[in-house]
Amino acid sequence: QVQLAESGGGSVQAGGSLRVSCAVSGYKDNRYCMAWFRQAPGKEREGVASIDSDGRTSYRDSVKGRFTISIDHAKNTLYLQMSSLKPEDTGMYYCAHDERWWLQLMTGYNYKDWGQGTHVIVSS
Repeated sequence: QVQLAESGGGSVQAGGSLRVSCAVSGYKDNRYCMAWFRQAPGKEREGVASIDSDGRTSYRDSVKGRFTISIDHAKNTLYLQMSSLKPEDTGMYYCAHDERWWLQLMTGYNYKDWGQGTHVIVSS
């Protein structure tokens, strides 16, 4: 059973930076895909960034050049470094894990394992 625990959310002004983290435990797969999703109030959840076990990444268009997803294997932690934040980046940020290494941000598929989320608020 994979367990995910997000941390690092908070409030920041537009233009600022924030890094959210996701501690991962219990996974044994050599191949996997991990991702960050977010959900703003009243909106559907959307994929933000993903990374597979070979280090390939994928980003939604609105965050390209501003967000960076990475994994520290020594610490079993997934990160999302966010810069040049905008009010529209506000939402609950969730990390997710799946053994289907090819998932990335493909629509129509749901990740298997989810964390509880961490809240990010960007004020103008």
